Amino acid sequence: MNVPASLSPYSSSTGKSNTVRRTLSVLVDNEPGVLARVVGLFSGRGYNIESLTVAEVAHLEHWSRITIVTVGTPEAIEQIGHQLERIVPIHKVTDLTLRGRSIERELAMIKVRGKGDNRVEALRLAEAFKAKVVDATIESFIFELTGNSTKIDDFVEIMRPLGLVEIARTGVAAIERGAEAG
Repeated sequence: MNVPASLSPYSSSTGKSNTVRRTLSVLVDNEPGVLARVVGLFSGRGYNIESLTVAEVAHLEHWSRITIVTVGTPEAIEQIGHQLERIVPIHKVTDLTLRGRSIERELAMIKVRGKGDNRVEALRLAEAFKAKVVDATIESFIFELTGNSTKIDDFVEIMRPLGLVEIARTGVAAIERGAEAG
């Protein structure tokens, strides 16, 4: 399934043909060195990771889920998936994009400087995007926004002319829909 590359400033697909955006879910043992080995497969092939999140998801088993968003040729991403499956502390690799039944979310904090009309407009647009004000001063706001990456990219672009100062993003967290474990 070809998915257009997002407008994310982290995108590495600009100018590359036949590339797809993929979200991979990798269930691993939570132990030192595993993340470095996973990331090393991507860097060894010359592919960028647009987003990377890691957290322990099964405390008793000491398993973590690594969610990776990358852009590359379908063949290269498939090959990386097969190589990931061969790393001993990895329990499961799922290409959530190919499964087509996943939910992706990202959290961002966006700092915007503004006075007067720009301040009022930033608040109005934040309300339209369902962004929450988590900090405010006389001269700035910090908005918290959760949603898919495209929604966050769109909000950032709208805030840019109003006084965008800084952005912090968590990266994509994704999970497969349905009653079964992904």
